[in-house]
Amino acid sequence: MNFEKNDISKIEGLHRLRRNLLQPLVLLVPSGIWLLLLLVLPTLIIFELSLVADIRPGDLVNPNGFKNYIRIFDPLYVQVIGRSLFFAFGTTIICLILGFPVAYWIAQIAPQRWRNLLLLGFILPLWTSSLLRSYAWITILRPTGLLNSLLSNLGLPTLELLNRSQAVFIGMSYSLLPYMVLILYASLEKLDKRLLEAAADLGANPVETFSQVTVPQIFPGIAAASMLIFITGLGDFIDPELLGGASSMTAARLVYNQFLGATQNWGFGSALSMTLILLVIAVANYIRT
Repeated sequence: MNFEKNDISKIEGLHRLRRNLLQPLVLLVPSGIWLLLLLVLPTLIIFELSLVADIRPGDLVNPNGFKNYIRIFDPLYVQVIGRSLFFAFGTTIICLILGFPVAYWIAQIAPQRWRNLLLLGFILPLWTSSLLRSYAWITILRPTGLLNSLLSNLGLPTLELLNRSQAVFIGMSYSLLPYMVLILYASLEKLDKRLLEAAADLGANPVETFSQVTVPQIFPGIAAASMLIFITGLGDFIDPELLGGASSMTAARLVYNQFLGATQNWGFGSALSMTLILLVIAVANYIRT
């Protein structure tokens, strides 16, 4: 009798264990298939192509070395990648400086009943195409555009911004700023004000309170927002292409030229793509640690 009870309990335990293992798998299968088909397999294909030198559409894929990766260390391409990192990092800093006060005001100062409406108004530009937003900035920044017309009417000197790095920063910051505000708002909304009051009671000035109390509380939000802006800015193609001109060649534009440009070289383009992926992974791990 005891033997049968032990067998029944063991069987029930196995069924329970199987059920506990299968339930998460069932939930993960759809997203797992999605990631496998649209992320893992394409990345493996890109890595395979990156090992083939001077491959073009229709050529036989025969991986034979790391010549494409060695070619990336050419000073010209290093400069292009460095420019991409410069734009991505600079845009992240600009968005953080501009977005933090806005997110703080909406989360902590604005009336509760207006917060959702304020957030909605701030993210309205995201409802339009990024291409249209870039063309709008061309209209504003060109020599005869809205900005210079306004400066001329005020008797001020005009600015040459279009087809320069400044225009790229303006366009990229404008496109990515709402993401920074939304993520920081989610963190600042949960800010524990009791700690701020305790810091003030202990004699901390506003700068000390901000650096030692506020920032540590919302640092995960700052890290997440900065990583999102940096990664998106690193792969931005439209703003550097339309606002930066020929002198603002970035890694994304260089990859595009290798796949769809006049001098197609899928192997080198794949090597550039893999390099960007590795840079993103390195930055993500650095921010996480």
